[in-house]
Amino acid sequence: MGTKRVMLPVERVDLSTVKYEPEVIQAPHLTGFKLKLFVRIIETPLIGSFIMSLLKKQNKMVQLLQNTVIPEPPMFKPEFPPQEPETGVVVIDEDGKPEDRVEMALKFIPRHDPGSDRNGDGAPSFRYWKIRDYAHAYRSGLTTPSTVAENIISVIKEFNYDKPPTPLLISFDAEDIRNQAAASTKRFEEGYPLSILDGIFMAIKDDIDCFPHPSKGATTWMHEVRSVMRDAVSVSRLRSCGVIFIGKANMHEIGMGTTGNNPNYGTTRNPHAHERYTGGSSSGPAAIVASGLCSAALGTDGGGSVRIPSSLCGVVGLKTTYGRTDIRGSLCDSGTVEIIGPIASAVEDVVLVYAAILGSSPAERISLKPSPPCLPNFSSYESVNALGSLRMGKYTAWFNDVESTDISDKCEDVLNQLSKTHGCEIIEIVIPELQEMRTAHIVSIGSECISSLNPDIGDGKGLRLTYDTRTNLALFQSFTAADYVAAQCLRRRIMYHHMEIFKKVDVIVTPTTGMTAPIIPPSALKIGETDLRVSGYLMQFIIAANLLGLPAISVPVGYDKQGLPIGLQIIGRPWGEATILRLASAVEELCAQTKKKPASFYDVLKTN
Repeated sequence: MGTKRVMLPVERVDLSTVKYEPEVIQAPHLTGFKLKLFVRIIETPLIGSFIMSLLKKQNKMVQLLQNTVIPEPPMFKPEFPPQEPETGVVVIDEDGKPEDRVEMALKFIPRHDPGSDRNGDGAPSFRYWKIRDYAHAYRSGLTTPSTVAENIISVIKEFNYDKPPTPLLISFDAEDIRNQAAASTKRFEEGYPLSILDGIFMAIKDDIDCFPHPSKGATTWMHEVRSVMRDAVSVSRLRSCGVIFIGKANMHEIGMGTTGNNPNYGTTRNPHAHERYTGGSSSGPAAIVASGLCSAALGTDGGGSVRIPSSLCGVVGLKTTYGRTDIRGSLCDSGTVEIIGPIASAVEDVVLVYAAILGSSPAERISLKPSPPCLPNFSSYESVNALGSLRMGKYTAWFNDVESTDISDKCEDVLNQLSKTHGCEIIEIVIPELQEMRTAHIVSIGSECISSLNPDIGDGKGLRLTYDTRTNLALFQSFTAADYVAAQCLRRRIMYHHMEIFKKVDVIVTPTTGMTAPIIPPSALKIGETDLRVSGYLMQFIIAANLLGLPAISVPVGYDKQGLPIGLQIIGRPWGEATILRLASAVEELCAQTKKKPASFYDVLKTN
């Protein structure tokens, strides 16, 4: 046993003594045959336990979880103190119809002249088609949902012939898309579209139910043990708005990875650079949006899985407050760190999709007592004023701990522009116990993952998982009940630290990821890859939002010297979605002129 460490009660921690310690991950980088061999070894009972114990000791997990006295009681799911109401916002009725919420949201987003500043040839004024561009094209008879559907179907079929395969979708039915599009086209012909989202094409991550598609979680067997009889709650809400679903998007198997690598179905490629990862685990949804195929997509985020790929692919990804969206009907619907959230190419499109899917489950309303959902009123004086008085918390030592200074410099530049243009204030903060936070998160998400998989992986199905998933499972299975309780005690401490920070600032700002899109090793395509150094960089800044259930958004701010997208992350107070959406919109406006067309881009609207 190591030396016993006794933590001070959390309220007595002296922040002036906190020194930033960069994360150092001790773990091998393995692909191909070496990864296969490593998995065989760690799955051998005695040797495997010894190796896992050694790895946990090297990474200080044993010290933090077993040799530390933590004075706080456990917090098994996020608990939030009452929050001050946001200013310059519109309160949305979460019990109303999704289509009514969407139409209300539409009234309060900035005015927009459809197609006016769109340049499809990659000039500096390039921007993606927005949801309102599609709606305008349909309503003015320039095109129909059925025509767009045919354009999308032809692109998806093209992807199936790629060598090596780079599938964006795991489940795809051309006739189902045509039928949905025909119904939408008819509504437009009759003059009764269901909402601004009618005829808008969306992809759904393969761990969210979208009937009649199976939900495989990108495994080869999940659909054998779990049948899909209806849409997930979030998908059902979008369907009532007239959304057309193109199928189930590719992902990192069971969401248990940060790169999007998937030997089962092929690894989705980054639309900005084909030899690079999209980020995970919502790899397919982010790539589909970034390549112009869909206006938006739904992903899940339990460890940055919406924000990481959004950042690496140059699109916008929103992680809501835990419990703000109803996650029933997803593979992760019993966890305490995951949410379902939208990915889109523009903040306003994220707002529209978020308005459709928001609404807590009955159980979460009882346990979490959520504040009423709000959206920013972009057009009001009060909203502009709220932006000007915004205080942005920045922990400089952490903010600058990135693989390339291109990332921190670009994000810093945007913060300075926000100060200069809007009067936002940058306040230096300290976030203590970052290593404890990382450890508490991996034990929490790992234990919940094992709990949900245990009924199925004992009869040989575990051996049908990919090798990197099995590496993670071996680690997760090594956690004890005492480790889990210790992690929840740490969760309460970390929540206290963050709630104290939010007394001084309105948001916390960081780069979204500590590196831009990593290169895909050719040897990783067939068998997979484990590279915890890359995972560490990709997850560097995203964990607080998952462990503590805080809302966070990734918004693109430019590119590194290699032309790879960089994202800025804005973390808000509990239930503070309107504030982070407002700030993200301001960031988007400041960075609009630097937007580049991805190398893989498909103009499926084609109204010219």
